[in-house]
Amino acid sequence: MVNERYNLNFSPVKTLFYIALFFFGVTASAQNEALFNKATEAYNVGEYQNAINGYLEILDNGEHSAELYYNLGNAYYKLNQIAPSIYYYEKALLLKPNDAEVENNLAYARNMTLDAIDTIPETGLSKIYDNIVGFLSFDQWSYAAVFFMILFVLLYIAFYYFRYSSRKRLAFVTSIVALLISVTSVVFAFLQYNLYKADQPAIVFASESSVKSEPNLRSQEAFALHEGTKVNILEELNEWKKIRIADGTTGWIPSEDIKTLKDF
Repeated sequence: MVNERYNLNFSPVKTLFYIALFFFGVTASAQNEALFNKATEAYNVGEYQNAINGYLEILDNGEHSAELYYNLGNAYYKLNQIAPSIYYYEKALLLKPNDAEVENNLAYARNMTLDAIDTIPETGLSKIYDNIVGFLSFDQWSYAAVFFMILFVLLYIAFYYFRYSSRKRLAFVTSIVALLISVTSVVFAFLQYNLYKADQPAIVFASESSVKSEPNLRSQEAFALHEGTKVNILEELNEWKKIRIADGTTGWIPSEDIKTLKDF
């Protein structure tokens, strides 16, 4: 009789590492939750700066959420610090789009800004395009493309194996529809990704910033912006960023005067 010996390569060091990593994650999560509760208690009794310090400590620990940004926006609003208030409301909306409560408080904060900028009116076709392409995020469109491609393959296999002509016809037509939807989803994912990359919003933090026609201090001032105004970054050169505001006007602003929103 042959005596077989099986060698199971368990590494005690690796096992201890994963155990330590697990407990570290649990401990960090519990610590952040305790900080969040403590900061919220401070907010409820009117200690807004203490609340802000607690929420920011959670961010420093590497955790972020729409609720955390929303509470930070509220705390800064209570202290009449408009730029950070708008900044954190906007970040909350990035994680939780179309949230009615966040949008409502953001509207109040925006009413306290000095800059009144008219937005470029959208055409009917532009609205339809934005509604269709923006119906899903680019990663959701990608998932849809994969799903319908798998459906196409399964239906095509079913078409091959079905015996009755009626079922073969139904499988063939449905597979073509699934293929078309998959291709369309890929196109929409590409378009939505380009829109996402082109959208680089930022908030003005300087009390007043002189926006230049060129990226240097010697150039002529194009216009001035004040704290809390939202801009879109087009490009960057040294210590300057080219921005566009809601009415389509562009100019160069010192990088230190604005804070980008998509810095997760």
